[in-house]
Amino acid sequence: MKKLTIVLTALALAGAATNTAGAADGDTVKAIKTRGELLCGVSTGGSTGMSTLDNQGNWKGMEVEFCRGLAAAVLGDASKVKFVPLEFRVAFSTLQSGAADILARTATWSYSRDTSLNLDWAGIYMYDGQGFMVAKKLGAKSGKDLNGASICVSAGTTSELNLADYFRANNLKFTAITGSTREQNQQNLEVGRCDAYSNERGGLAASRTAMKNPDDWVILPDVFSKEPLGPTVRQDDARFRDIVAWTLNIIVAAEEFGITKANVAELAKTSTNPEVQRMLGKSGEFGKMLGLEQDWAVKVIGMTGNYGELYDRNLGNGSPIKLERGLNSLWSNGGLLYSPPFR
Repeated sequence: MKKLTIVLTALALAGAATNTAGAADGDTVKAIKTRGELLCGVSTGGSTGMSTLDNQGNWKGMEVEFCRGLAAAVLGDASKVKFVPLEFRVAFSTLQSGAADILARTATWSYSRDTSLNLDWAGIYMYDGQGFMVAKKLGAKSGKDLNGASICVSAGTTSELNLADYFRANNLKFTAITGSTREQNQQNLEVGRCDAYSNERGGLAASRTAMKNPDDWVILPDVFSKEPLGPTVRQDDARFRDIVAWTLNIIVAAEEFGITKANVAELAKTSTNPEVQRMLGKSGEFGKMLGLEQDWAVKVIGMTGNYGELYDRNLGNGSPIKLERGLNSLWSNGGLLYSPPFR
């Protein structure tokens, strides 16, 4: 699997490098339209629920669908996406180089990344937090039971830094066993190279579904970091950042207004709600304000559905992961999701 991952990454980078003209010159939309496709940086294919490559070569997952929705907004066609599989160690540099237009790869929005990488986060599509997964037979009830343990974690990530902070703050010792990918950490845990695996809890839940005996593993209750995950873009193109941000806002707002994948086309014609009319292009010039077609939002929602639909089929009860929405619920249901108004 590791060898395959490296090959996939190398091929993707080589392919993307031939299609990057104009991508990093500050007009990303122009580059996408000239190229005829969006370059979306994703995981190497093992990030279950977020970006997974199946045996038939099809990309699936929440971040994959977000990029397809973005392609629908910019190009009017959700199929016009080329997925660029990236190991985390090269993800940000690939985006900076222009070999990807957007990074949708469970990238945590943090102060140092935001201020030092010349990159921007265009919102948050998943509020997560870091925890531990261990074998049930280990008998651990909390991370504080892991003094002296070996912990698998991805190298160069905020997870690695958070892990060190956690053990230092609790005056505990540990040994880090670093891997390059989620699947590598998962495999290391399964074969006993480490006592625990530390990652975002959503990632741990996804990894558990892919293990040989999922019921043998437990995610401890500790949540010891904030992990706001969202789409990442270069800092030199405010227009493209706006398009990415409002693509995310539109699917959140769609859930607030009860607009679904199934009814969006009908509501675009019949809704009498003034805000829905503006969102779906029946009144005003909201598409023109972003340099998009008037019905761009109809195409995005028609591709992805609303946020609730997107979450449910990839991470929630409609998926093998069955991860509770928690903070990823709408603000009106006690969560943190909230779209600015379409006015």
